[in-house]
Amino acid sequence: MKRDLARFGRGFVYAWSGICTAVARERNFRFHLCAAAYALAVGCLAELDAAGFALLFLCIGGVMGMELMNSAIERAVDKPDAIHWGSAGTAKDMAAGGVLVCALGAVAVAVCLFGRPDTLQKIWAGVTHSPVTAALWAVSLGLAYIFIFCFGTPAKGGGTQDAQGANDAK
Repeated sequence: MKRDLARFGRGFVYAWSGICTAVARERNFRFHLCAAAYALAVGCLAELDAAGFALLFLCIGGVMGMELMNSAIERAVDKPDAIHWGSAGTAKDMAAGGVLVCALGAVAVAVCLFGRPDTLQKIWAGVTHSPVTAALWAVSLGLAYIFIFCFGTPAKGGGTQDAQGANDAK
């Protein structure tokens, strides 16, 4: 019983380690983290109700979960033998497609939550409330850019090869 509980607990440690690795090595995961933070901030400005935030959290969890699975698949099929290059590229393409479908669904939810003119005016008023507020939003965009594109370490072994490169190797 104690042993099973310890193994169960280690599962959370491994999962957290995987998330930290994605933050450190996956630019697209960092992009989705920033997009999630901005979506939540805009949700606060729009004064979403509990159901709106629930939809927002479902979308964020779905997209980030799909991005983690995409990264895992890319790592798992990276640099296969010559016989499996084509199927590796196809697996990477399909995983990336899964992220895209989930992200497009999240955008559709965002349009439904934030797309009404009165809601857009409320958001804009929150962003431009004062020069300091507008400046903070602008600075946050710069920091997000640095986090997405300058933070992190490349993957060990030279990084992952993109799906097109795997398809070209056939």
